[in-house]
Amino acid sequence: MNLAVSLTEILKAALFGLVEGITEWLPISSTGHMLLLDQFVTLDVSRDFWDMFLVVIQLGAILAVCVLFFHQLNPFSGTKSAEEKRGTWRLWAQIVVACLPAAIVGIPLDDWMEEHLSSPFVIAAALIVYGIIFIVIETRRAQKAQAVAAGVGQGRHMAAAPDASPSELADADARVTSIEELDWKTAIGIGIFQVLSIVPGTSRSGSTIIGGLLLGCSRTVAAEFTFYLAVPVMFGASGLRLVKFFLKGNTFAMDETVILLVGCVVAFVVSLIAIRFLMSFVKKHDFKPFGWYRIILGVAVIVYFALLA
Repeated sequence: MNLAVSLTEILKAALFGLVEGITEWLPISSTGHMLLLDQFVTLDVSRDFWDMFLVVIQLGAILAVCVLFFHQLNPFSGTKSAEEKRGTWRLWAQIVVACLPAAIVGIPLDDWMEEHLSSPFVIAAALIVYGIIFIVIETRRAQKAQAVAAGVGQGRHMAAAPDASPSELADADARVTSIEELDWKTAIGIGIFQVLSIVPGTSRSGSTIIGGLLLGCSRTVAAEFTFYLAVPVMFGASGLRLVKFFLKGNTFAMDETVILLVGCVVAFVVSLIAIRFLMSFVKKHDFKPFGWYRIILGVAVIVYFALLA
């Protein structure tokens, strides 16, 4: 590979890292966006390397979670009391147990799903369906919260300010408003919802956030626990894909190593920004914009590829 081509491939890798860093954490499907981007921007690499790159680039994104939430996830922190350390260990146990459903279902079906459900139309359908689900859930939560605030219907006392927006009222009526309040049943339930993400276009963060909202979590808790679940899931998925890559007799060429590193580094930096944005956004806004984005993108994908057929 000559220098000019190498620079081109590095820019492509950076673009994939940018898309990964944004879409991994927003509930809009990172895998779906990466597969769609591949339809227009193709890396000059082998098929085996591409399949591995698509998953392992997530390591850059997950490192952002480890950096931003290091204190919350560190059970050895010297600034934590004994009770807080026990709480952190409990959180890790919930994370591991919640990841088991996706591992049990996803690992055996990984190759089959990749072979049969990676088409643009499957991705588009998943984008649209879950976009609608987001809008319906948020609409119903806002209606319920407004009814409770007005004294119509039943619910616990609302903690939101009198001039709170409908989205803030909905969160004020949530049963689980902090990670410390997260119980085992809810954690496992969110883990079961994570199984849905094995279908390309669904979004791992989207499926777990939906699960969290339906199970009574505030948006902040649903998003935060989603980030935590990503740690073992992404490390596990990346490790599994690397093992498959090397078992096929593949090795990293110098240009491939650079491409992977560039993709991971860009994904890491962009993820730092995307995570901070989402955690700030959900404090006062609902997930409807992401639902509408999914629907619009899904329709655009169907129209585009239908015209190509």
